[in-house]
Amino acid sequence: MVRSSGSYYSALKRITRAANSAYGLRKTCNFIAKNSARAMKANGCRILSLNPRREYLISVGTYGLSDLYLKKGPLDARRSLPDILEGKAVYIADATRDDRVQHPEVALEQGISSILGVPILRMGEAIGEIRIYARERRQFSEAERNFLFSVADVCSVVFERAELQQSLDGDREARARQRRPSPVSAVPVPTLRPATFAHPSEEDFARLLDFYCIEWLYEPRSFALRWEGGKIAEMFTPDFYLPELDIYVELTTLKQNLITEKNRKLRQLRELYPEVNVRLLTKSDFHKLLAKYGYGPLGEAKVEGVDRVLYSHAQIQRRVRTLARRISRDYGDERLVLIGVLKGVLCFMADLMQHLSLPVTVDFMAVSHYGGDGQVVRITRDLDSSIAGKHVLMVEDIVDTGMTLNYILGHLSAHNPASLRVCTLLDKRARRLLDLPLDYVGFEIPDEFVVGYGLDYKGEYRNLPFIGVLKPGLVKNEEPR
Repeated sequence: MVRSSGSYYSALKRITRAANSAYGLRKTCNFIAKNSARAMKANGCRILSLNPRREYLISVGTYGLSDLYLKKGPLDARRSLPDILEGKAVYIADATRDDRVQHPEVALEQGISSILGVPILRMGEAIGEIRIYARERRQFSEAERNFLFSVADVCSVVFERAELQQSLDGDREARARQRRPSPVSAVPVPTLRPATFAHPSEEDFARLLDFYCIEWLYEPRSFALRWEGGKIAEMFTPDFYLPELDIYVELTTLKQNLITEKNRKLRQLRELYPEVNVRLLTKSDFHKLLAKYGYGPLGEAKVEGVDRVLYSHAQIQRRVRTLARRISRDYGDERLVLIGVLKGVLCFMADLMQHLSLPVTVDFMAVSHYGGDGQVVRITRDLDSSIAGKHVLMVEDIVDTGMTLNYILGHLSAHNPASLRVCTLLDKRARRLLDLPLDYVGFEIPDEFVVGYGLDYKGEYRNLPFIGVLKPGLVKNEEPR
């Protein structure tokens, strides 16, 4: 979609005026992102800053992108459109299939198709980038690329001005009080994934986070706590940052007198950086946290038999919200009846209906399987209310062979609903015997036995907050779901 040069000129005038204003960094970058996206008739824009060690990218300005997309985890500079940091413009025609996109599954969920990214340069070296997002597949003209490069040049000046202002403010306040920090610590950011940890407890904690698919950064930021002569005299570096939860974690297995010193630093950090969420975990706290998730010496039974986590609780919730938005959009103002089969669908149904923005009623059924192969289905609990003339959404936890679902849909169709669609959290297509239309699908999973988030094995594991795969050889005489 080509715009006139006058449109780009007007947008650049507004952008440069904002860059020369008294706005803070984020407000300025948000304004720039908004005007850039509008000038290019795009759906979204994101301005990113490269961390000092050139390992990952931090959002400093956005427009038109959902919280789900922005909170998908840190962007690894080596995996997310890496050629941009070599000083090149990068065009992605289909973000859901291009291996240069770090999170193609999230792009698919959010309906993002094409991306154009250019570097933000300082003295020929990339210090960040600006990206334009389009929901429809589209080409970007030479004029659009040139416009985005011009915006990137303005962003470079904005970054430099913010750093200068931060330095001046820090010097001024340090002289005045010698203890108040500048808004953002200028201490270089350490590694994203360390080769070695400072203490075995850190490695155990990282292993726990990896098991539950929780994003983490190791020692991602140092906070200045005290100044002497305008220079940093004391600082504090938490062990971990969990971007998905926006929390810093400091682990300690030290003696009580040393824990007291850490607590002093934490109190000081909270006073100086009230927006920062930080927790200190002692050895006892650490073991309790492990036990809470069924991991470690106090609580191994809860996940005994789970080989690995397939989808974390946060990943499930993001997908449920995406499905709810699609369903709400498709049905508009229509009243909807949600029908689920007990018991596995309980968690999914409860979360899904909370995010629907249309009037709904809920009903449940129960079925039993007979025969050695589970191919004979009988309804043991039918609906409480009539669905004749109503819009019905059949909500399933998992569809594998499709035989049970086929039987239930036939039963529901006989009640003459106005419409009948299917929403399933999990689709195990590899085991499909009957090719049924699924209107809304959360995740397509491999041919493995999964538990958690309502799904059970012999009545257990339903209460796990994630979806995990049972260890090979544990499952015997698996029935179709």
